Amino acid sequence: MPASVTGSAAGVTTARRGLGAFRLGIAVLEIVALVGNYQYVLRFPLFASVNFFSYFTIQSAMLAVVTLLAAAWFAWSRPRDPRWLGAVRTIVTVYLLVSGVVFALIAAQASSRDYRLEIPWSDTLLHFVVPVLALIAWTVDAVLAVNPPVPWSTIGFVLVFPAAWLGYTLVRGAEIGWYPYFFLDESQVDGYPGVLAYCAIVLLIFVGITAILVAVHRALERRAVRRRVRRRRTGGDADAAAPAIEPGSPADWLVGADRG
Repeated sequence: MPASVTGSAAGVTTARRGLGAFRLGIAVLEIVALVGNYQYVLRFPLFASVNFFSYFTIQSAMLAVVTLLAAAWFAWSRPRDPRWLGAVRTIVTVYLLVSGVVFALIAAQASSRDYRLEIPWSDTLLHFVVPVLALIAWTVDAVLAVNPPVPWSTIGFVLVFPAAWLGYTLVRGAEIGWYPYFFLDESQVDGYPGVLAYCAIVLLIFVGITAILVAVHRALERRAVRRRVRRRRTGGDADAAAPAIEPGSPADWLVGADRG
């Protein structure tokens, strides 16, 4: 029996190390995309470097790098991520996804106005490849359900950084006459009502995607907990790989319900 438990525990460690490697790989790819994109904009002599770092895409990408590196470290050093990391990873994943959605909208807007928009390989990585990989990594965690469920309060916290960024961008744009996205420039979207309408749409996108991810994560976590409870009741070896049931956890509640 001890040998079986040891083997199962080793399997969990291997899975966590694999997750850590995946997280690290995405972080490295994000760094490559950031460096490549910065080198690309340097080709334009009139483009200020401070403008580059004022894009929401760039700032969210840098947040993603820090978060993924931290997530990789936790995956390699601990059997479970801390509760706050799941919420932070969800928030950052939403930022990456929204960046891709907004970029796609801008590309569509440019084509409708007969404006040529060049998309270098670094933009493809930043706006499409990395967000998809980040979503895959987040989904793998949700399916495995090793980590605590993401709290519903994440839906509110997801708006903190975008709100701060929006305030900074509007104030700075009014001073220097430059905006990172066309829909923040009142001269391009029929005045401030147009700006407000676009911001409301983006706000709904943030809230909607976050709500979906939180709901999916919690549903998958509940299903995984029920599966672990059934395995423990049948005494299968597979449940040795699952983390122990903690008092007050969803698994503990389910076990109590089954016993009642």
